[in-house]
Amino acid sequence: MHSDSVVEALAIAFIWVIGLAALAVVVLFIIDVSQTRDAVRRNFPVIGRFRHLFTELGEFFRQYFFAMDREELPFNRAQREWVERAASGKGNTIAFGSTKNLQPVGTPIFVNCPWPTLDEDAVEAEPLLIGPGAAKPYLAPSFFNISGMSYGALSKPAVRALSMGAAKAGCWLNTGEGGLAPYHLEGGCDLVFQIGTAKYGVRDREGRLSDERLKAIAAHDEVRMFELKLSQGAKPGKGGILPAAKVTEEIAEIRGILPHVASISPNMHPELGSKEDLGAMIRHIRRVTGKPVGIKTVLGAYGWLDEYFEWIAAGHDEEAPDFLTLDSGDGGTGAAPMPLMDNVGLVIRESLPMVVDLRDKHGLKERIRIIASGKMVTPSDVAWALATGADFVNSARAFMFSIGCIQAMKCNTNRCPTGVTTHNKRLQRGLVPEEKAEKVGNFVNGMRDEVGIIAHSCGVRSPRGLKRFHVRIVCPDGRSRAMDELHPAPVRQS
Repeated sequence: MHSDSVVEALAIAFIWVIGLAALAVVVLFIIDVSQTRDAVRRNFPVIGRFRHLFTELGEFFRQYFFAMDREELPFNRAQREWVERAASGKGNTIAFGSTKNLQPVGTPIFVNCPWPTLDEDAVEAEPLLIGPGAAKPYLAPSFFNISGMSYGALSKPAVRALSMGAAKAGCWLNTGEGGLAPYHLEGGCDLVFQIGTAKYGVRDREGRLSDERLKAIAAHDEVRMFELKLSQGAKPGKGGILPAAKVTEEIAEIRGILPHVASISPNMHPELGSKEDLGAMIRHIRRVTGKPVGIKTVLGAYGWLDEYFEWIAAGHDEEAPDFLTLDSGDGGTGAAPMPLMDNVGLVIRESLPMVVDLRDKHGLKERIRIIASGKMVTPSDVAWALATGADFVNSARAFMFSIGCIQAMKCNTNRCPTGVTTHNKRLQRGLVPEEKAEKVGNFVNGMRDEVGIIAHSCGVRSPRGLKRFHVRIVCPDGRSRAMDELHPAPVRQS
């Protein structure tokens, strides 16, 4: 008797479920045929809704099931997995051969030496001095460092992890344009303070550069350099974008802005309109802070840079930037307009040789250090940049991968599932800074080691020994040519 009652109850429940489902379908049908915003749903009520569902889910299914290891953009599975292995301290060996296609035009191929460097003869890349004319120049110990990512764009635990990890690895951490947060200082690492067009963290009430705030930032021993951002690769000609959902009370206080209001930076520094203006601002910031000052830009038009270097070489040494961070036109950010992200700015593969040659042509190699940035994720990327002439290499998204980013493409929504770019406390809980800091340190050390492996294969003792003649570039005819042939050293102007 008891079993009959159970069966009867289940039957009634099943009928209710079917009835509710049928009712839901009817309601959705009425809503779809009545609405006027979506033609697919209006013409194909209820089933038209699956189009949006599959479109949303397609991104994630491709990431895990359908895209080949080297297909996905902006970063493919092979790149992400290399970062994960390095960050976890795992070995770098793979089986059965490479999945990388070496035939596409522009692919760099390193030329191995018949007598490679023995392990016992290898040396670490030596530190380089930045800002010899500053009161407090910076002897930068690492050729691989963390690029600008603001607190606000990144979460609190993400910034803490990067700060502690950078200290473990002995590299610098760029604050991004969002100001100096306590979490940047927490790890005790070397910091580069970035000054964006909105002057976050160093602005007065009117949004102008404040000498008093500059001095306060420079008073922190951890802050080693200042970087004046002219533009970045994902949005050249557009200022920073921080959605209102990310502008918390704390972030607003750090930046000097209103809370819970979207923060849109100007698309340029209003006080800059010429090379003389730029030189004057660099000189002023260096004098106020006593520390090296550089600029960050993505190259588009380049005639101005040639003129600027020529002007510096003609007797304006105090107006020279101590370093130039060159971003790539395919750089990344949490929020940017698609027309800029997709179409504006030269990629680093083209712009870096040009900028290095322009600097060297005017005899400024020891005066202005060049930092390459933009999709520098794997050892081959970093080794290519050093061989091309960069003094340092920065990476941002690679470090996001190292602390758990899965390329969910939700950075601008405040719903990052890994806690890296969200201020949702529940989602942040998954990111444990102390554990991720170890991964940051492992990643930097793994990068240095494997760039060293490439250098030793080419017959040089240190990564800084890599030169253009160590690299060949695949050309449209299918053959490779030496990079020093494609980009010969410039004739220095007297």
